[in-house]
Amino acid sequence: MYVGVLELDLLLGDVHSLKQKRAVVRPVVAELRRRFEVAVSEAGNQDLYRRALVGVAAVSGDAAHVREVLDACERLVAARPELELLSARQRMLGPED
Repeated sequence: MYVGVLELDLLLGDVHSLKQKRAVVRPVVAELRRRFEVAVSEAGNQDLYRRALVGVAAVSGDAAHVREVLDACERLVAARPELELLSARQRMLGPED
């Protein structure tokens, strides 16, 4: 079994409140869940209205499949015009770990 984790550091565009931040982040999280069937959560920077840290996790019996899914998640988020992807980090845990 392989577990992959993707950490996305996002800069949000024209956002001036936490309520506006939720209106931007919530649809991104929902789309990732729906399209890729992964676990997704806003995992950090909750107090900052122009930044968001989104965590994505995927599990599979094949490490290559986990990497493909996480790469696709990263591409989807990077393509969103209302936010800027500042950084993306992937980590993988496998049977040896």
